[in-house]
Amino acid sequence: MTRKRRMFDIALPDDAPEAPPPDTSAPPRRGPMASAIAENAEALKARQAAQDAIREENDALAHEFVALREAGHVVQELPLGDIHTYMLTRDRMPGEDAELAELVTSIREVGLSNPIRVVPRPDGSGYELVQGYRRLAAYRALESEGQGGWDRIPALIMPGEADIAGLYRRMVDENVIRKDLSFAEMAQAAMNYAADPATEAMDLSAAVAALFQSAPYSKRSYIRSFAALLERLGDVLAYPTEIPRALGVALAREIKSRPEIVAMIRERLDGWDTRAVADELEVLRSFTVTDALGDVVEQLEAPDVKARTGRAAKTKTTFHLRSSAGQVKCTASQGRLEIKVDRDFSAIERARLEQAIMSLIDGLG
Repeated sequence: MTRKRRMFDIALPDDAPEAPPPDTSAPPRRGPMASAIAENAEALKARQAAQDAIREENDALAHEFVALREAGHVVQELPLGDIHTYMLTRDRMPGEDAELAELVTSIREVGLSNPIRVVPRPDGSGYELVQGYRRLAAYRALESEGQGGWDRIPALIMPGEADIAGLYRRMVDENVIRKDLSFAEMAQAAMNYAADPATEAMDLSAAVAALFQSAPYSKRSYIRSFAALLERLGDVLAYPTEIPRALGVALAREIKSRPEIVAMIRERLDGWDTRAVADELEVLRSFTVTDALGDVVEQLEAPDVKARTGRAAKTKTTFHLRSSAGQVKCTASQGRLEIKVDRDFSAIERARLEQAIMSLIDGLG
């Protein structure tokens, strides 16, 4: 028996479907070397960005520092030998500074809290002192002790050229604001200002007006009175800074009305080298204004407080003495007697110290 082979007709499409495109969303796999290079490049880029930010910040800080330094707001340590005091006649009157030792001790123990102020000299030879004469003197005293470390002083360098009139005003303003100048020293500063050819002041009144612009009229009047007093008697006065305001004004007024007393005062003081502050003031008071009956009118430092308030006015007397231990500053007031001298009283035996104090009190009556 013969089998028949069957044939099947299969209809095929004319075009076969295209294969789908390969999936390229997954990143190609990199080798270890390529990964290391890529990571290193990213780290270098981040480091460069950080360095650029730091450099930009440093540039800004440097510009700010230079601006502050040029404006005179940056403290710098300057050699003492580079600081001069020639351009200005100082407002400090000559003589021994009884309180300089206290300043020296303070700077030695706790340092300098307020830097001095200087200005570059026009000839380029260092700096000219504007403010801080006593601080500079204290540093020079410390340097002279030979302990080392005191040959440089903190200073602010003021900008601009050395304007003599402006320097005088700065020098005086510092001390007036601190109420550290006596009327005699303020008067001396005005006289120096008027005499300096580099200023525009033609006379004493103009000098007082320029230096003490912020002071009330009454204070400027007192300064002019003291200046008149110093012009006539300055060379024979040993303690001009100790003259009270009222006494100085009264004496200047008396000299104006009776010029002949100048020769009399000079005769009383000339050659008297051993006199104390109280001795000199007593001589000056003996020539002050008298009333019609010839009684001396007492010159007081303040108005009569008792008449206005019903209470006694608080008085205070300060004077200097010379002793074997050096200059002695004494301050006497109600219930208080203060003695300052460069001596360690704690080293004295207590019994001896008590005896000395009792003798002093008993001697005062």
